[in-house]
Amino acid sequence: MAFTAQDVKALREKTGVGMMDCKKALVETDGDIEKAIDILREKGLASAAKKASRVAAEGVVAAYSDANAGALVEINCETDFVAKGEPFVNLAAKVVKTVVATKPADVEALLATKAVDSDRTVDEEVQEVFLALRENMKVRRFALVEGHTSTYIHAGGTVGVLVAFDVDDATAANPEFDVMGKNVAMQIAAMNPSYLDEASVPAEVIAKEKEILIAQMKEDPKMANKPDAVLGKIVEGKIGKYYKENCLVEQQYVIDGDLTVGKYIANTAKELGADIKLVSFVRFEKGEGLEKRVDDFAAEVAAMAK
Repeated sequence: MAFTAQDVKALREKTGVGMMDCKKALVETDGDIEKAIDILREKGLASAAKKASRVAAEGVVAAYSDANAGALVEINCETDFVAKGEPFVNLAAKVVKTVVATKPADVEALLATKAVDSDRTVDEEVQEVFLALRENMKVRRFALVEGHTSTYIHAGGTVGVLVAFDVDDATAANPEFDVMGKNVAMQIAAMNPSYLDEASVPAEVIAKEKEILIAQMKEDPKMANKPDAVLGKIVEGKIGKYYKENCLVEQQYVIDGDLTVGKYIANTAKELGADIKLVSFVRFEKGEGLEKRVDDFAAEVAAMAK
């Protein structure tokens, strides 16, 4: 009996096992999904299905860059203990290097890609670590930027930052540029800017901010009777503060409070006699947006007593 890509997908959804293992099982069973499930269970792979329902909100963010590109990858697991272990950390390092080397289009393509320094796909590498650690784990997302980049990983993988610069090769190879790039990445990790610069802030965001500010002032007895022209100037001043708080190049540089980040980059460029343009940045925080597991020990004991 022949099978299709949809059958492979269906088997994966039923078992939680990687695509390549599902495909091999279907080949072995001539497309019989139920027999394929039995084979995967016999191999100890399908036990991942039970674990797949567990919340995987721990994990690490890993970074890697070379002279041509840089990447961030977030891989999740269930517990902080596993996340800090060597097998999981090594897996994250291998996956992020694979992103830079192969430049996949999306996570699905990444999983099907052969991992660097391995005969297995990324999906198979993940399954291999699962078999050793028996925790639900998932390659959640990645970011890839081609060109000259700087990266920074905070606190063992809780936050990762990738910064892209438009700069010539000689300047990018200068140790002083490397220091500057990492300092900017650390700034992003610490201050979590929402935008690169003023031009990057959508007009609708500023319009909404102004709307909120005007509404707040009208509720303030000290402000309510002021002329619209005065209120307008106050609003513009507050919008200026919004830019300084939310736009990276406008933020106060944390290492030297007398500088903005933009001025710090400009000073470095002047010292190196080069043009350095900050192009973009990506910031991943481990588990952001994911539901966290909440352990209720009392409820667990009560359930066991029934």
